[in-house]
Amino acid sequence: QSSYVHGDQVVYGPDSDSTTMAIAAIQLMRNKGHVLESIHLPDSVDARIVYLASGVDSMANNEGLEFEDIVWDLLSGDEATLVISKSNSESYDFEEPQDVEIIDGDFFNDMTEAWRLEQEIHHVSQGAYVSTSQYLEGAPARLTLTSQKAGDRMIWPPRQLDEKGLRFSEDSHQLVAEAHVESWTKLSAAGAPSEFSLRAPILGGIQTLLVRFEQGPRGVFLVTDDVDYSPKIGDTVHFAVRRIFAQEGMMRYGLKAFPKR
Repeated sequence: QSSYVHGDQVVYGPDSDSTTMAIAAIQLMRNKGHVLESIHLPDSVDARIVYLASGVDSMANNEGLEFEDIVWDLLSGDEATLVISKSNSESYDFEEPQDVEIIDGDFFNDMTEAWRLEQEIHHVSQGAYVSTSQYLEGAPARLTLTSQKAGDRMIWPPRQLDEKGLRFSEDSHQLVAEAHVESWTKLSAAGAPSEFSLRAPILGGIQTLLVRFEQGPRGVFLVTDDVDYSPKIGDTVHFAVRRIFAQEGMMRYGLKAFPKR
């Protein structure tokens, strides 16, 4: 359940939706020891992204699955609340949301409208265009921090060829989802890339971090939109799947950083 309230409703945060919450819920269930290999998903959840980020399949992503073989359901209501249960469950217990935050009404409405406009089919990046096929090809490694080993070093995201043109091994290794800030920058609203031009003025700019993982690789990540965070070199950050931007009618999801709590 989201921690944000607008009016009398529980609502999603500025870069979250039912897909990002579904992934977070699956990760939580696994951390508690549950085994989830497949699940029934509502139409509001992007089944392809759930599979790429978690490996949990669904009939919406894989028509070869048999309905009766799927033992988990994910249910989504009108508010920003999801329920994961066994398929044979007949009733559900809900708890009142704890530590809720009243989201600013103007901010919520402006962000909702910006995302709506960004998801229009005619909205195309004027900067570094990334096709849908390119995005989907790289998404699994970027969403799960899957890297490859080359000698005594780790490389992320994976590449096909090394600097000598030789093909890398296909063996994969997962990075620990914790890193340290080496540098950071904040792009002004006017200077943000076109992918973020609709939302940058509402957010007061776009903040990015250069981080280094314990296993060696470095990466650049946006900061989640729902944290008031002034980064410092050496800070420890964790990662969550969030909405990055939309293009040609497709939402692009990726990992964003947030400070260790």
